[in-house]
Amino acid sequence: MTQPSTRRFLKFSGLILAGVILSACGKKADAPAPVPASAPDAASAAAAPPPPPAKVYVVGTDAAYAPFESQNEKGDIVGFDIDVVTAVAQKAGIEVKFINTPWEGIFNTLTQGDRDLVVSAVTITDERKQTMDFSTPYFDAYQLIAVKANSKVTKFADLKKLKVGVQNGTTGDEVVTKLQGKTSTNVKRFESTPIALKELEAGGVEAVVADNGVIVNYVANNAGSQFKIVSDKGFTPEQYGIAFKKGNTELQEKFNKGLADIKADGTYDTIYKKYFGEAPAAAAASAPASAASQ
Repeated sequence: MTQPSTRRFLKFSGLILAGVILSACGKKADAPAPVPASAPDAASAAAAPPPPPAKVYVVGTDAAYAPFESQNEKGDIVGFDIDVVTAVAQKAGIEVKFINTPWEGIFNTLTQGDRDLVVSAVTITDERKQTMDFSTPYFDAYQLIAVKANSKVTKFADLKKLKVGVQNGTTGDEVVTKLQGKTSTNVKRFESTPIALKELEAGGVEAVVADNGVIVNYVANNAGSQFKIVSDKGFTPEQYGIAFKKGNTELQEKFNKGLADIKADGTYDTIYKKYFGEAPAAAAASAPASAASQ
């Protein structure tokens, strides 16, 4: 049997090797896995920043003025003003947070931007309008005089030479100071009206002048104090308003609309009855003919 020559063997082997190489070169590389159509959208969503949280409007209130604002046994701020602002905020679709803020300096917190609004039985006055803006009035008020049951005081003028307790910086402070004079040492100023009334009970002062709502609420809940209430038609009628930083018309308008809404749907009347036992119209009818506040 004839053996193949070395040259023919090498040639044959070379052909086989070339065929293997060509076959390998002709094979298509595996295509990359297709990217799901939704993948770019998912990546974009993951990279997008979360929406900013809704703004919470900070409300300053001096929680020592029941029944308008005070703290309950749990430390929560409660009261007529609190319920009104909460209801208005719900109508306006905004969120509010109440911060207990001392009366002295409470309006500075608006100017400095620490508070977005103030609700604290604030009487609307021309002087205050120069430095802040107000909502439409939400409460009609008049001032009253609290004295001990055996007192001979029957009218405001009787306080001319008596020691009279007032809350510092209120309109009660203003009217008593006007009656007695700026240099009078008989005007006794306190951090809050309840403290002034406690001083009356202890005999440190002979009368207290303050808002009707606060005086009536205190006397009703402190029968042991044996106070009587004296009204005077000479007191100027006043109204409460929610205070805003000067020029913040956007927030002011939201609250004005919210106030109108809660008055229209009966929410305001319900809140009023909760704290004062009667509708606003009945309360106005029982008020002194020409008589109001912080």
